[in-house]
Amino acid sequence: MSKTLSKSEQRRSSVIAAAVEVFAKSGYRATPVAEVAAAAEISPAYVFRLFPTKQDLFVAATSACFDRIIDTLRAAVDQLPAASPGRVLAAMAEAYAALITDRKLIMLQVHALAASDEPAIRDALCGGQARLVDYVAGRSRAAQPDVQAFFARGQLCHLVATLGIEDSAAGWALQLTEGLVHYTDATG
Repeated sequence: MSKTLSKSEQRRSSVIAAAVEVFAKSGYRATPVAEVAAAAEISPAYVFRLFPTKQDLFVAATSACFDRIIDTLRAAVDQLPAASPGRVLAAMAEAYAALITDRKLIMLQVHALAASDEPAIRDALCGGQARLVDYVAGRSRAAQPDVQAFFARGQLCHLVATLGIEDSAAGWALQLTEGLVHYTDATG
């Protein structure tokens, strides 16, 4: 039985979706709440009814970003029959590679890192990363070095995608992208 969202829960979800879009463009500090409100097609006062501070709104957008990543990884591995840790990590890597073509998710994470001097934002980043690491490690049952390598490759892919250098022929870019795969041992 699916849960029906109340009108305020639906509005809250649409404001968070708009916040992801808008904060991804110009970050936490440079984005006025009025821009998020305009994107959500509501008044700034109503945004503040749902999220008492701009920081609360940004934290909710950051958490939603991690939710989407985990949901995407979960959907990818739920499709697998019983699989080895390496195959599970490979499926997650493929799913993440497809997901980060949506630049707003990458850019929101970049802007959250830039604003991580704010304790609540840093806590949201750490909490989201903890959930992600726990999910990947628990679901894959991979050894710690393999989980660490998975995240290291993911961060490199994140950097490559953020800079838009996937197809660059520049020597420095090729040092990062040549032969880059998210996870090399798909059979492990």
